[in-house]
Amino acid sequence: MEKDSTALVFGEDVAFGGVFRCTVDLRDQFGKDRVFNTPLCEQGVIGFGVGVAAMGHTAIAEIQFADYIFPAFDQIVNEAAKYRFRSGNLFDVGGLTIRTPSSAVGHGGHYHSQSPEAYFAHTPGLKVVIPRNPVQAKGLLLSSIEDRNPVIFFEPKILYRSSVSLVPNEAYKIPLGKAEVLKEGKDVTVIGWGSQLYVLEKAVAMAKEIGIDCELIDLRTIVPWDVETVVKSVQKTGRCVVSHEAPITGGFGAEVAATVQEKCFLHLESPVIRVCGLDTPFPLVHEKYYVPGVIKCFEMIKNAVNY
Repeated sequence: MEKDSTALVFGEDVAFGGVFRCTVDLRDQFGKDRVFNTPLCEQGVIGFGVGVAAMGHTAIAEIQFADYIFPAFDQIVNEAAKYRFRSGNLFDVGGLTIRTPSSAVGHGGHYHSQSPEAYFAHTPGLKVVIPRNPVQAKGLLLSSIEDRNPVIFFEPKILYRSSVSLVPNEAYKIPLGKAEVLKEGKDVTVIGWGSQLYVLEKAVAMAKEIGIDCELIDLRTIVPWDVETVVKSVQKTGRCVVSHEAPITGGFGAEVAATVQEKCFLHLESPVIRVCGLDTPFPLVHEKYYVPGVIKCFEMIKNAVNY
């Protein structure tokens, strides 16, 4: 916002710092004309974002929880995603970035726990990003804001208060569409994104104790996702486990699994395994049974290797 005078930050309660305190002091620093609250109307928040982005502004919209993004679905998938294409590239809303907290938090229940990334991954014209920690979040968010396409930036809310990193003060960017290999290995490729990486790191460590050498990959960007890095890894290991919190049916893990099967078929030593949330509304008291926890991921890694 210091270097881009057209940048605006807006959403429900952002002028007060937001429910997760992500925008604290921004209004004092940049003024009420650039950092301001909106009515409790997600469709209006994103509709306004589409409009100001179309006029050349850098629009940084916040949807207070990803579970609340659905009233804005039409504005996102039919307006923001298609604006460039419907005008033959005469106009665009590439300056629009939508930040929204997502995923499980331990006590969120039905309406504060969902991971809706797959809905938007199915929409050409959008980019979808999910960081795993504060260092990644800063670099990926700056890249998302500067990218000339509308971006949905899901922030795993449990990380706000549980993830600790030394984040550089200076500006830096992490390229969109590029996965990161967190750990190299030779026996099985394990893929995830967002807060699920913390679960997978523990499962991979448990696998190491019994002699299974896992290669762990953070996709970071769901759309576009880094097919090349994943395929290269699976062709080396011959096995693949992909995990996410969202329900298994229609989850983005299915896209990863289908692509791996298509491009690595002759290299596979076992079927691609998905370890995901259950096909049920996100529960409250039974959350620990719903999410793909460490033990479940560890068991599926063993199944892939011992097939």
